[in-house]
Order: sequence, then structure tokens, then C-alpha cells
Amino acid sequence: MLLAFSIAPSGPAADGSYSQAVAEAVRIVRASGLPNRTDAMFTTIEGEWDDVMAVVKQCVDAMAEHGDRVGLVMKADIRPGHTGQLTAKVERVEERLAADHG
Repeated sequence: MLLAFSIAPSGPAADGSYSQAVAEAVRIVRASGLPNRTDAMFTTIEGEWDDVMAVVKQCVDAMAEHGDRVGLVMKADIRPGHTGQLTAKVERVEERLAADHG
């Protein structure tokens, strides 16, 4: 599965930034060893359901230390038997775009 998620505590730090709390969640994702990618809006993880959800739970638990509430948004692509989709989905689109210019 691919799971894209965005997570934040209920209230930002005194400087108005979530970056420290978000960095902690990204560290957890990267330490998991699962394929992942972080962009400005979401972090996407690829793996088996239980493995991916365990990482998300760790992120929620870590985020809870930064506020009394955690906001979590998730979007999943559950496609049994397929791996490498974190990059393959993008590559297929790029190939079609390149063909348009060829």
C-alpha cells in the first residue's frame, strides 16, 4: 500500500511553526526503513498495511507530546501484490509526458 499522511499538533510552537514537530515525525518515518517521500504537504510511505500503520501510530504518539490534540489526514492506495509504486506511478506519468514531446 501507499499511504500519504499529514500530521500536526493542535497548537504551533511559540514561533508559530510546526516544523520541529513535523521533523520528529519525518525522522520516525525515515528510521522505519520503508520507502518514503516527503513534500510540502504530505509524507508518503510504502509497505504492508500493518507496517505502515505502525509507523503512523508512532508519529501520532510523538506528535501528542507537542500539544493536547493531533490532526491526522490520510489517503491510501491499497493494491495487493504491487510494490515499488512510490516511484513507478510517477515514472508512468513522466513517460507519457515525454512521449507527448517526442
